[in-house]
Amino acid sequence: MQVQDTKLAGVKLLTPKRFGDHRGFFSESWNRRTMEAAGLFYDFVQDNHSVSGEIGTVRGLHFQSPPHAQAKLVRCGRGRLFDVAVDIRKGSPTYGQWVGEELSFENGRQLLIPAGFLHGFVTREPDTEIIYKCTDYYAPECDGAVRFDDPDIGIDWGMEGTAAILSEKDEAAPFLRNFDTPFQYRPA
Repeated sequence: MQVQDTKLAGVKLLTPKRFGDHRGFFSESWNRRTMEAAGLFYDFVQDNHSVSGEIGTVRGLHFQSPPHAQAKLVRCGRGRLFDVAVDIRKGSPTYGQWVGEELSFENGRQLLIPAGFLHGFVTREPDTEIIYKCTDYYAPECDGAVRFDDPDIGIDWGMEGTAAILSEKDEAAPFLRNFDTPFQYRPA
């Protein structure tokens, strides 16, 4: 497993090894020992899987607040998506900054997003599947969102000429400047 840092401390790009032959491939997408050897200590308790039918479907920017904050390990099971993490930890030197990575079935990459970050993605192919592990169970009372197109964050979603397909929740999400984050930055 290749583990790469991103420009946001704690957000990692993971690329599992694939072992293939004429039948296809095998890949170990998560291994606790391998991750702990890389200094990553996560206890995942829930797996989520969603499909987005149309190109330009945006889901996010989402978070789950304490006491049920979630770290996520995100991968693409089919198709292609642009996956984004945004730092929302009060006092963080990278507060409001974002990092994005293309995840696809072909490249097999995964994005590890700690608690204290917004998460969102846009689909780049029809019928794109996203599969992600979470470190806490879904708690509706802790569910929240920030606008995906917030100009203060300035994410380049790479959607030139494509209108975003959003849920009602995401259309109504507040801008970051109107959001009181429940997360605190704690230097390592």
